[in-house]
Amino acid sequence: MLAAAIGFGAAAGVSAHRLDEYLQAARIAIDPGGVKIEMSLTPGVAVADAIIAEIDRDRDGTLSRDEQRAYASTVVNGTMVEVDGMAVRTQLGAYDFPDLGSMKRGEAAIAIQWTVMFPRPPAGAHRLTFRNHHHPDASVYLANALVPESDDVAVTAQQRDRTQSELTIEYVLRARPSGSAAWLVGIGAAALLVSAALLTRSAIRLRWRTTL
Repeated sequence: MLAAAIGFGAAAGVSAHRLDEYLQAARIAIDPGGVKIEMSLTPGVAVADAIIAEIDRDRDGTLSRDEQRAYASTVVNGTMVEVDGMAVRTQLGAYDFPDLGSMKRGEAAIAIQWTVMFPRPPAGAHRLTFRNHHHPDASVYLANALVPESDDVAVTAQQRDRTQSELTIEYVLRARPSGSAAWLVGIGAAALLVSAALLTRSAIRLRWRTTL
């Protein structure tokens, strides 16, 4: 429900943004050993031509795959991610660009995804900071943390600056079971399976004898 509410809020912002604004909405998903970031960028009618000109470098009226990748990389390079105060590396993932007509009418968004990989931190409280400095002249920013898919991660707080170009997410990473604990859990599960099989076999024998 929370993820749906966040998505609805972002969609509402896209539909209501002003014509002279470049709306950039970031959604951040934290995993135990990495971060996934999705961003949608919607230029308003008044700024769409300028944004398209930045992407369409050869001015042929189409956006080639190389031009799309170059602009997606520019967007990613305009952001910064820190975990517990240390900058981490990002890697561009998927990206999708709408047709130019939709962009010029302010009806469609550029979608970009990328990942941030780092070694799994120790269990306990951590802090992730996301900063977006892409196109600050005419941009309006949104940033939200998504509900973690892993039960090992719990988001405890979100703090934004006035423009929402910076988001700090506080989260807790739960400890993995120790080797001995995991071994005991495995033994317990195996024992339950064996017990269930024996009970089933006994019940079948009893039913067979009763029938005779």
